Amino acid sequence: MPPFPYAHAAADDWRDALSMVIDRLGLGRGTLGFVYVTDVVNPHLDDVLDSLREATAIEHWVGAVGMGISATGVEYYERPAIAVMLADFPEHAFRVFPTMIKDLDGFDQAQSAWLGSLQPYLGLVHADPANPLTESLVKQLAARTSTGFLVGGLASANDNARVVADGVTEGGISGVMFTEEVGVQTSLSQGCSPIGPHRTMTEVQRNILVTLDGRPALDVFKEDIGEILARDMSRVGGYIFAGLPILGTDTGDYLVRNLIGVDMDQKLLAIGDLVEQGQQLMFCRRDADTAREDLSRMLSRMRSRLSGPPRGGVYVSCLGRGINLFGDESEELKQIRDELGDFPLVGFYANGEISQDRLYGYTGVLTLFT
Repeated sequence: MPPFPYAHAAADDWRDALSMVIDRLGLGRGTLGFVYVTDVVNPHLDDVLDSLREATAIEHWVGAVGMGISATGVEYYERPAIAVMLADFPEHAFRVFPTMIKDLDGFDQAQSAWLGSLQPYLGLVHADPANPLTESLVKQLAARTSTGFLVGGLASANDNARVVADGVTEGGISGVMFTEEVGVQTSLSQGCSPIGPHRTMTEVQRNILVTLDGRPALDVFKEDIGEILARDMSRVGGYIFAGLPILGTDTGDYLVRNLIGVDMDQKLLAIGDLVEQGQQLMFCRRDADTAREDLSRMLSRMRSRLSGPPRGGVYVSCLGRGINLFGDESEELKQIRDELGDFPLVGFYANGEISQDRLYGYTGVLTLFT
């Protein structure tokens, strides 16, 4: 099947970027459009969407604002940039759902009218990071799919983090649901590597680790990170993280959380999540080499499952990756292109990534349409 039409452009003026995208799309048509814009285009997102709808005759759109956006082999930051992909899914095989801020009542009504007693297969969702209910809504929405699986991320912006779900919206979670008639593959790259064994939290206070394996948490931490780092704790920030293994996964999946505080006197550690006694934890490191290696492993797994080139894809990566981890030459997106081929790809740099029913950090979530 042919690849999806797509286009991307950057310019000093958002109107010029939009004009180039529309010109490059040519006569491309479809039934569902994906659009991602950099934050400087955010105030003009309504105009962008109206122009794309008029130029393509596509009614249904999803997307988000990002501090950075991406396309095949390239990343855009700070300047006006737009990336668009047009998919020709059967119209009965997907539904765009509007923003849900507090509950899923509206989604349940729409889904019932669409599929009756059946469940959608998978959802691509975008969300507002300012909504304190986002994580709960993600879990509830994932449970309404037959696979328990969502992909996507939290919009990122200096001000209001807006998303697209047929119209421009904010404040909640929205996106598109697919039936299994839409061929999809998805996986995520953690960007970290474990540096020690799994530890058991034997005493905790909310997000504070008091003891691990029955010993002071800081003593265990220093043992796992090694003598050199233990002597200079100032080097730990942004390099060493806490990994919370996910029960029941067959891929060794884990949630990466920041280390946010150290009490040298009482030998305590604080991490960026609430934890419970008896929960497992491991420490992991994140640097450019481990990120590239893990991304390569993920891409290799996906390539082995493909029977041909993807028709298109969406890549949601963390703001902490991209230029901040891979360098300023679009190396993250070039690696995907080099290992999977030159296929249509659009996406954005998120304030948190969504995979299955969880919010992640420091990950890259790649979804391919086959």
